[in-house]
Parts: sequence; structure tokens; C-alpha cells
Amino acid sequence: MISSLKNIQSTLSDHATTIQTVFNKHAQAYDQTRRGLIPPYDPFYGTVSQLLRAHLSGPIRVLDLGAGTGLLSGMVLSAFPDASVTLIDLSEAMLERARERLSDHVEAVTFRVGDYAHASLGGPFDAIVSALSIHHIAGEGKLALFRQVFQALQPGGIFINADQVAGSSPEIEAHYRKNWLERVIAAGVTEETLAGARERMLADRMSPLADQLRGLAEAGFTQVNCWFKDFSFAVYSGRKLD
Repeated sequence: MISSLKNIQSTLSDHATTIQTVFNKHAQAYDQTRRGLIPPYDPFYGTVSQLLRAHLSGPIRVLDLGAGTGLLSGMVLSAFPDASVTLIDLSEAMLERARERLSDHVEAVTFRVGDYAHASLGGPFDAIVSALSIHHIAGEGKLALFRQVFQALQPGGIFINADQVAGSSPEIEAHYRKNWLERVIAAGVTEETLAGARERMLADRMSPLADQLRGLAEAGFTQVNCWFKDFSFAVYSGRKLD
């Protein structure tokens, strides 16, 4: 594993290497902090499954970008037990947790360690999903990724991103941050957990929601829409129609 990580790091940008290092460091305790750090946890993740069920049926091929510990992939497999899911993430340590989580689905899952922003996505896939990952990519990089995602989808496929977005002004962004801090403290999140979250947040490159929806349309997606929003937490999608 050490040699493979060194080979991967040699091809990564400084920012990607920082993300890899930080998430490797926090992989062990990552899952235990999710509910406390994501105030709208259930509707946030639940919207992804709802959208998949509304638009797709039968055995489907799914790509999970920045899959981390496999939390979202596990939900996809619960909604579609006959799905095949490919998980890609920079952090080998996070994917090790995903392997443990998805150990009952070994024939249905594939794991890839790499930088999805600069790698071939493969495919074609019926759905490409992501949760709390794409906000680590700067604005222009997001637009380039959306074009790659569009190309990697089957006609009729769907892209769904559950992520954090930036406020459309400094004042709105400050309100987002204040609201998040108040809610996680009220939920009983510890100072240690907050410190870890703040360390990971240094890698954030969030963009306003409107910019991302416009980017999807420019990449060729139709039926572009935001289905859920709670301050900085948003779930949006686009379709690749025939």
C-alpha cells in the first residue's frame, strides 16, 4: 500500500496531495462524525436515493466520485441491490473503510485509488454520484469535471451531486458558516471533532450553486435542478438524455 500511495502522489497536484494526506489522517474516525457535522444528514443523503429510484430501474452501473468510506455507495446498494458500483477516491485509507463497510457486496463493487478530477472516468455508467467531495475542486476544475461526467454517462443517465456550496455573496457565506457552527455545537459535536473538520475544510474550494447548475447545462446536461438545499448543503442533478 505504501509504494502504491507514493506512485499516486507523484502524479498529484499539491492540492490533491493535501486532500489525500488529510483524509488518510482522519479516515478511522470519519464515519462517527457524519451525523453531527451534517445537520440535514437524512434528507441530504436520502435525496440521492430518491432521485436514483425516480429515474432508473433494474441493474445499474454507478460511479461514486470521492467515495470515501463508502457511505453513499452503501445507500445506493440498499436502494438497488443488483447494482454494480465503482468507488474512486484519493485516499487509500478511506477506501479501506469502504471495503469493510461493503464487505457483503464484494462481487458488486470495484475500488479505484486516484484523482477523479484528472483521471479517465471510464464507463459508460447509468448514474454518477458524489457526496461532499467535488467542493474540493476549484471553479474551472468543476466545469471540466462536469464535461467528463457527461461523456462517461449512458444516454438516459443521471449525475447527482450532494455537496456543500458557497454563498453567492460574502455576507451569505458568513451566514452559512455561522448557521453550521451553531447547529453542530447544538448537536453536541466535540472540540476535537470540530478541529478535525476545520482541518479538512482548509481544502475546500466551494462554488456558488448557480455557477454549478449553469456549468452542468453548459456541459450538455438537461433537466438540471437543485432538489434539496439547507444553507450550504445542496443536492442537484442533471440528465444525459437521448
